[in-house]
Order: sequence, then C-alpha cells, then structure tokens
Amino acid sequence: MPRKVLIVEDDRNIADLLRLYLEKEGMECQTAGDGLVGLEKFQQFQPDLMLLDIMLPGMDGWAVCRKVRETSKTPIIMLTAKGELTDKVNGLEMGADDYITKPFEMKEVLARVHAVMRRFGEE
Repeated sequence: MPRKVLIVEDDRNIADLLRLYLEKEGMECQTAGDGLVGLEKFQQFQPDLMLLDIMLPGMDGWAVCRKVRETSKTPIIMLTAKGELTDKVNGLEMGADDYITKPFEMKEVLARVHAVMRRFGEE
C-alpha cells in the first residue's frame, strides 16, 4: 500500500512540484491550499506524513500543527520561507519532526521525507 502524504501549501506551483516528485516515489498525495482545508483533509485522508507551510490563509501552519498534535503523532515536516532560528526552534518544539526552509532542493526534501518515514516505521 502506498504511503500517504498531505501537502498543505498555498503556493500552487510548489504544491504541484512536491506532489509530482512524491508520486514519482510511489506515494499517494493530496494537497490543500489553506490551513483550515488542510486540517479537514488531515482528518479525512489520514496521511502517514504531512508537509506543512507556516504562512497559510485560513489558519496558519503553527495552529494546524498544534491542532494535529492534540490527537495525532503523524510526522510533520514544516516546509517554509520562515528561516529564522526562532522559527525553526518554535516549529520543532511545537511538534514538527523536521523543518526545511525555502528555497529547497527536491532531493533534500525527498531524503528527509524518507528519513522521517523510516523513523516512524512508515517505510
């Protein structure tokens, strides 16, 4: 059964690129362009991993991460332009399992996705 990844990213080009590469790796993906929709899709899709932007319409990624952590240990990788040390520390302390800053190299994202999934027994 393919691993399921939810991509919560408001930049359509980035979301489509991530989806394309992850599907090429054999993963099933869904996308959401805002935090509220992302939270709804998280409940419905029940992904094995979430790639989560911080600056989102509807509900920001910080709030989405907090809400998900109330009920789930599903791995979350923050994928965001917010690259300050305090942002990274906040994301990890809030419950994210990894933090990648934009711009990013797709090879690194794929390697981190696989690493987090291995750590959580998803691969």
